[in-house]
Amino acid sequence: MADEPESKTDKKSEKKKLAWKSLPDAWALLRPRKGILALGLVLITVGKLAGFALPASLRLVFDDVIGKHKIELLVPLILAVVTATAIQGLTSFTLTQLFSKSAQRMITELRKQVQAHIGRLPVTFYDSHKTGVLVSRIMSDVEGVRNLIGTGLIELVGGFLTAAVALVWMLTISWKMTVASFAVLLLFGFGINKAFATIRPIFRARPKITAEVTGRLTESLGGVRVVKGYHAEEREEKVFASGVQRLLDNVLKTLTATSLMGMSATVLLGLVSAVVMFFGARQILAGTMTTGQLVLYSSLLAMLVAPIFQIVAIGTQLTEALTGLERTKEILSEKMEDEAPGRSVDMPRVEGLVEFQNVNFAYDANKPVLFDVSFVSEPDSVTALVGPSGAGKSTIIGLIAAFYTPTQGRVIVDGTDLATVRLRTYRTQLGVVLQDTFLFDGTIRENVAFAKPEAGEAEILEACRIARVDEFAEGFEKKYDTVVGERGVKLSGGQKQRVSIARAILADPRILILDEATSSLDSESEALIQEGLRYLMRGRSTFVIAHRLSTIRRADQILVVEAGKIIERGTHESLYKLGGRYYDLYTRQHGIETNLFLAPGEGDTVEEGEGKKGDAGGRQSGGLNDAMRFVRGQN
Repeated sequence: MADEPESKTDKKSEKKKLAWKSLPDAWALLRPRKGILALGLVLITVGKLAGFALPASLRLVFDDVIGKHKIELLVPLILAVVTATAIQGLTSFTLTQLFSKSAQRMITELRKQVQAHIGRLPVTFYDSHKTGVLVSRIMSDVEGVRNLIGTGLIELVGGFLTAAVALVWMLTISWKMTVASFAVLLLFGFGINKAFATIRPIFRARPKITAEVTGRLTESLGGVRVVKGYHAEEREEKVFASGVQRLLDNVLKTLTATSLMGMSATVLLGLVSAVVMFFGARQILAGTMTTGQLVLYSSLLAMLVAPIFQIVAIGTQLTEALTGLERTKEILSEKMEDEAPGRSVDMPRVEGLVEFQNVNFAYDANKPVLFDVSFVSEPDSVTALVGPSGAGKSTIIGLIAAFYTPTQGRVIVDGTDLATVRLRTYRTQLGVVLQDTFLFDGTIRENVAFAKPEAGEAEILEACRIARVDEFAEGFEKKYDTVVGERGVKLSGGQKQRVSIARAILADPRILILDEATSSLDSESEALIQEGLRYLMRGRSTFVIAHRLSTIRRADQILVVEAGKIIERGTHESLYKLGGRYYDLYTRQHGIETNLFLAPGEGDTVEEGEGKKGDAGGRQSGGLNDAMRFVRGQN
């Protein structure tokens, strides 16, 4: 219990740090716009000073025009007020045009900066952040920053300038009334500070809630087929409703807080007005103040109190801006891939010698997934990775692609440790064809050319011919200009895979990664596309993840991965003869294929050199893809 006061003090200190630590970042955004800010301050000064023409004229109207019957002053006073009002209107319009447009440009620049930074973050960052959350960071968090340079902030500065001039003027009229009024204002200012300390955490929580809700909504819409397939619409409705309810609760809290602040400001105005009425009436009766001076004083008091109302209106906006800026800074402070210590080597043209030297890797601390993995893959060779799901095959591929860095050990390409390489000089020499093919919502041509935007039409068409894309693309009305839809939804799985292979062919990579590249193809399509794959693999180092072992029998080496370790290695023939884990996997697959799809007696075919244990290993069944999907489901 004795430590509790100290703990509360620490928390208050931490809140103050959070409140102020974003100010340098805010200034960094505003610094390039110093000229606009300076011009804005000049305009706001001119406009606010022009605003004093009305209260000054009122004093003259009451004391001279009405009190002393100097009617000749009325027209000049009216012209002065009209001119001052025109100046105010002109400066206000110019400020709005100047600052509002500049603020929108700043938001656009910041969005570009955040998107570019996120795009260069390592894969590990994406593994721990939802797509919808990142979208919210890019689009929503920076939106409030407009208030840093928008008219609200400048109006607030102008309001304080007006208040300073009004305060000095009021002191010359009646220092007693001014001291009494200012005491009430200071009391209210203290309350405002406390209110912002309460409301700031609420605003800080809002973008986090918004990001979570947006993230789940993005996932739900992206996986609409899964949702409908499991008749889970109602569950998703409940999840979304729960999220927006949390957002509503947060908004209601802020509305309650700002409403209380607004009510307090209204009460403040009433109290200050009462003070002025009390002292003003007594001084007029005593002959120490004229009616015009009281009218002038009341107008100046309104100018003094106005910034208080602006604090209520703009203060919450600035809090939102600083909170969004704080979250944006968190993203921008994440280290980009090429900023990792030691990445200073430019990778020349890759020959394709890949070495793993005693590599250990863990996605999370104390949860290793690879253990002492070592192997060598020669240039212009095919290395296949086989094993059960979760064995570590994709992790090995991720290390070859430099998506991850080993926890221990080294991954070496052509004698260079990948941990020291500038990734942009290495990744341009990679080609990747994944099992989960990703296509952008563009045309077939655009998706193929994604690997090489500067490619000519002839190069694109040749890649499409080799990958057999032309067989279905030529049948569409718009041919290669056919829009494939989000994630290629308008194409079949096999068609998407062919586009992905054409993309890799066009990239002409030095190292090729195939992750179940023919998994979405039926047997006929697979047979047709093998020619394209053989072309693609020619003259480059290839790494293949394969669950269908019949597709990798010609690999130069096969690595059997299990529980994060390489337990067997060799060619298909040597591993088959070994009679170990690879033999078990191979015979089990072909046994199921035979039982499912071969007629009685057909399974007795003996593959040359493999004895009677190999049942029809070299044959292809028309339903092989479906069988393998079944096998993978069972394994």
